Amino acid sequence: MHVLYPEIKPYKRHQVPVSGIHELYVDEAGNPDGLPILFVHGGPGAACDSSSRRFYDPTVYRIVTFDQRGCGRSTPHCELNENSTAELIADIETIRQLLGVEKWVLFGGSWGSTLSLLYAQTYPEHVAALILRGIFLGRQCDLDWLYVEGANRIFPDYWQEFIRPIPELERKDLLAAYHERLLGDDELARMSAAKAWAAWEGNCSKLRPSADSLAKFTKPHNALALSRIETHYFMNKCFIEENQILQNMERIRDIPGRIIQGRYDVICPLDAALALSEAWPAAELQIIRDAGHSASEAGTIDALVRATQDIAKELGAEPMD
Repeated sequence: MHVLYPEIKPYKRHQVPVSGIHELYVDEAGNPDGLPILFVHGGPGAACDSSSRRFYDPTVYRIVTFDQRGCGRSTPHCELNENSTAELIADIETIRQLLGVEKWVLFGGSWGSTLSLLYAQTYPEHVAALILRGIFLGRQCDLDWLYVEGANRIFPDYWQEFIRPIPELERKDLLAAYHERLLGDDELARMSAAKAWAAWEGNCSKLRPSADSLAKFTKPHNALALSRIETHYFMNKCFIEENQILQNMERIRDIPGRIIQGRYDVICPLDAALALSEAWPAAELQIIRDAGHSASEAGTIDALVRATQDIAKELGAEPMD
């Protein structure tokens, strides 16, 4: 069973202006001359942390992590203006050009899988391979599963906590009700909604719910960015056309890929990963029998680390001396 590589610190940090409003935090770690790999975090609005650099052999990979617009160490915090999927795709391309990368591997989970696929479909010539986890395709059925009907039947107790801040008359459209509160001027209502929104996701993220994981999700700084940015994106249907990703898979059908999916993923159910696999001949699907959605579950860690090792070998990457 593979485990995460030891924690490492970046050897270089960047603050990258990408608009008149937004500045992105970007860092590099591992082998400066290694195979470039970009960690594309989830959410949207979840940001990176020290574990984001630990799925890859640092003697083989040049590891790049960044916080997307409005979250983590990017500024301004929680900003929704000039924050859309097309702009995030453009940001990734800006980072690639800034770092002088010709081709890189994209490593993304949940919303990170969505954004990685969309970037690859826009710039296939700059993508060497994709390693994706917890597939989210941004379809209406994917949003309805988590916020209308589906996940609530598996975690009805956590669902009751999720709907509690919303008056009964507004519960027919929970996404809109949360969006209104998270953008409102009432600070107490805003933070209450942020914590409840983040707690629902945190409670659903693992096969065995974790108090530590929940605490990370509901930390005020994290919860506010996650909830505001997610509701902003989801109210706008992720700023993509319905079923856009699957309809454009021909553009990346020959790019090597690994799809790592927990069988008991309640946030992003297995059917999305199966649909993606069927449309992507060059990808290998691995279903983790004892995992949910989180990247921190043992079986998922094992599969992701194996995937980075296998992709490095396939692409002929060598460790530094």
